[in-house]
Amino acid sequence: MSAPIDLRLLPATAAVSADGRLSIGGCDLGRLAKRFGTPLFVYDEAHLRARCREYVEAFGADGVAYAGKAFLCRAMVHLVAEEGLHLDVATGGELHVALSAGFPAARIVFHGNNKSDEELASALAAGVGRIVADSFAELDRLEKLVKGGLLPLAAPAAVVGGTPPVPRAPRVMLRVTPGVEAHTHEYIETGTEDSKFGFPVRPGDALEAARRVAASPHLELVGLHCHIGSQIHVLQSYALAAAVAVKLAAEIEAAAGPGSVQELNLGGGLGIAYHDGDEPPTVAEYAAVLRTAVDEAVAGAGLAHRPALLVEPGRSIAATAGVTLYRVGTIKEIAGVRTYVAVDGGMSDNARPATYGARYEAFLPERVTAARPLIVTVAGKHCEQGDLLVRNATLPADLAVGDLLCTPATGAYGYAMASNYNKVPRPAVVFVADGEARLVVRRETVDDLLRLEEE
Repeated sequence: MSAPIDLRLLPATAAVSADGRLSIGGCDLGRLAKRFGTPLFVYDEAHLRARCREYVEAFGADGVAYAGKAFLCRAMVHLVAEEGLHLDVATGGELHVALSAGFPAARIVFHGNNKSDEELASALAAGVGRIVADSFAELDRLEKLVKGGLLPLAAPAAVVGGTPPVPRAPRVMLRVTPGVEAHTHEYIETGTEDSKFGFPVRPGDALEAARRVAASPHLELVGLHCHIGSQIHVLQSYALAAAVAVKLAAEIEAAAGPGSVQELNLGGGLGIAYHDGDEPPTVAEYAAVLRTAVDEAVAGAGLAHRPALLVEPGRSIAATAGVTLYRVGTIKEIAGVRTYVAVDGGMSDNARPATYGARYEAFLPERVTAARPLIVTVAGKHCEQGDLLVRNATLPADLAVGDLLCTPATGAYGYAMASNYNKVPRPAVVFVADGEARLVVRRETVDDLLRLEEE
């Protein structure tokens, strides 16, 4: 319990100096905190790129879409584009960020369980590559927009001899729920029948939706999308989902003709290590299980062709790449109960502990090698008793007010879920690489808190 932090939980370039100070990307974290302030999100750019490349090696560039909901800003969009991945967005806002950064619309996959007319119109006008339909109501909206004359333009790669882009039917994937237990928290489990997402397979809704899209002159059926949840360590869950999806593909092709299901997107959700002792599957193991499951299911279902396999990793690319830095402001010992260590952030920059009991580690990045015998609860500064970042954290016995504290593995769903609760400005975000730090999202000011208000 008192051992120093497990360095395997930290970004790839993390290094500890002879005097016990931590650097990431060649940048000392203590100096970063003084320069940019706290709370501060620090991302290891080399780590992000390495994880993108690991996925590309396992699935091919056209088989990977980064799930932007994990962490998205224009700098991240540029990085994803440079590494050759597709990009998965879930709202019109995420789509706007992607397009404003110049990401190729044809490489965007647009998700969402309740896309508005305005969001769908924006996607069609931009020419996004895939729209993942989630309900019959969404199919109604899509067809109405296309009938009204709103069609996406062909991708530039499809333009020949300088001919202007031509309208085409939107390419639609159907999100289906396979009824598979993902062995994760109920709030991030999305593949069971009782889910707000997708067309359920068992009652026949998914097959009915596929028949409708395949028969529509206004829509093009591309394939199926199946996402069963997040922070998954049990790979057999993916194999079960793949089997259900491939069986459904065979039924669709029997009804709509061979080649109706060109692609099978099995989503993301691969787990990562948050604690010492966590042993999540590797990307290579994940890819091997998916490929084997799809190949066996295709053979068993008698499909004439194997659909192209796609995945949408988010957490497993971004989470371990990022850490959050805080400054200790108060240490409150309640005799016989516990010691609270309050920092200058909290649930407004990491909502996961309060939302679904997510657990993190904590350590002092300026004394990385120090023993950690002191058991404390790291608390945020918000007016909520539930604003607890790390329960039963272990820290050095000489912990003091003013110390710099770090929580690792916060690169996914930290800044992405940040809020202004209690009117706390959101933190800054920096990317570090080769000894240089660049500000990619500035810290909000108190004046920013007023920018939407009318007098």
